[in-house]
Amino acid sequence: MLEAHGQERLWTRGFSLFFAARSTSLLGDHMLPVVISAAMIHGGYGLSGVGYALAAHVAPFAVLMVFGGVLSDRFGARRMMIFSDVVRLVFQSLLALLFALGTPELWQVLVLLALVGAGGATFQPGVASITPQIARDVQRANATLRVSESIMSVVAPSLAGVLLAVSAPWTVFAIDAATFAVSGACLFLLRLPAAGGARAQGSTFRLDLVVGWREFRSRTWLWGVIVIWFVWQVTSSGPTLTLGHSTIITQHGASALGLIMSALGVGNLLGGLAAMRITPGRPLRAGAVALTCCTLMPLGVALGWPPAALAVCYAIGGMGMTFWVVMFHTSVQTHVPQEVLGRVHAYDAAGSLVMKPVGQALAGPLAVVLGTVPLLFAASGMVLVVAGLLLAVPAIRDLARAER
Repeated sequence: MLEAHGQERLWTRGFSLFFAARSTSLLGDHMLPVVISAAMIHGGYGLSGVGYALAAHVAPFAVLMVFGGVLSDRFGARRMMIFSDVVRLVFQSLLALLFALGTPELWQVLVLLALVGAGGATFQPGVASITPQIARDVQRANATLRVSESIMSVVAPSLAGVLLAVSAPWTVFAIDAATFAVSGACLFLLRLPAAGGARAQGSTFRLDLVVGWREFRSRTWLWGVIVIWFVWQVTSSGPTLTLGHSTIITQHGASALGLIMSALGVGNLLGGLAAMRITPGRPLRAGAVALTCCTLMPLGVALGWPPAALAVCYAIGGMGMTFWVVMFHTSVQTHVPQEVLGRVHAYDAAGSLVMKPVGQALAGPLAVVLGTVPLLFAASGMVLVVAGLLLAVPAIRDLARAER
């Protein structure tokens, strides 16, 4: 049953500071891929250098996130997020300095980007841990943060492009680094309620890691979603991102892709706004139904629809995806005990990401064998299969809404 959302106060001092920190950090996160690409091309490293640099930044983040979750629960989410911002500020400032002084060696760029990515691994688990501590209405808080993420995903790349048009890449690296200083300052001013539980005596890092895995594994609805998400990443998301984008550019040009991705951002925004107002009694069931909207994105490309129609498809898909994400994150944050939330969130986030590069890497070779259009049709159909699998598992379908 759906009901109108309550009017509990959301914009407390704590949530406002956290929102500012998260939004500023997202601004930097979404600017970084653009400036990395420009800096590597400008430095003469070519497309292969761009690939190496982006991989160097993302890989440590994905690999170390589980350990970041342990640290978040062990030493406090706020403390580790501030540490993350300081680490990223320092190493990204060094990167800006190297580019300001000339063309750095490739290994220097890769090492510094890897350290920036590793720093980010201690930030993400804290997002899940802090949200239920500062917001009485966890779903509305998640939806609000998702709206901010949607806005930044559209604004940040455009801002980076404008800055690169009037300045050198090192300047944009420096501005990007400053966003971490602002985020860290906001988190430093944030005050959280006292922790509800104490850590067991004799706890070790390894034991914390094991306990986090045990908590994750004990919830069928949680690990069930992640296993099904493996299927999503390989069979639908990977082909849509890789083949869908390249097909749009080939058929309609890069400017059309920019328009369509902007429409996706608008859809994400609308999905977040919808999640602020709709509070389903079975959140994962409602989220799985909304997820079916994503079938339109690869379907529209496979059918050769014009850019305007594809923009509508991507906007609708963005709405469905964002609504699902808010429902899932809210379920995790309200059903998992606070003292293990960072670790459990780290496991689910790492699990959600691990198959993404696999799906993207397989899309190209499979398209050579099967053809791009048939593979996009298959990706569209797999959205419905994934949603059906989510609805077929009783633990996922029947998970009740919970409140902190």
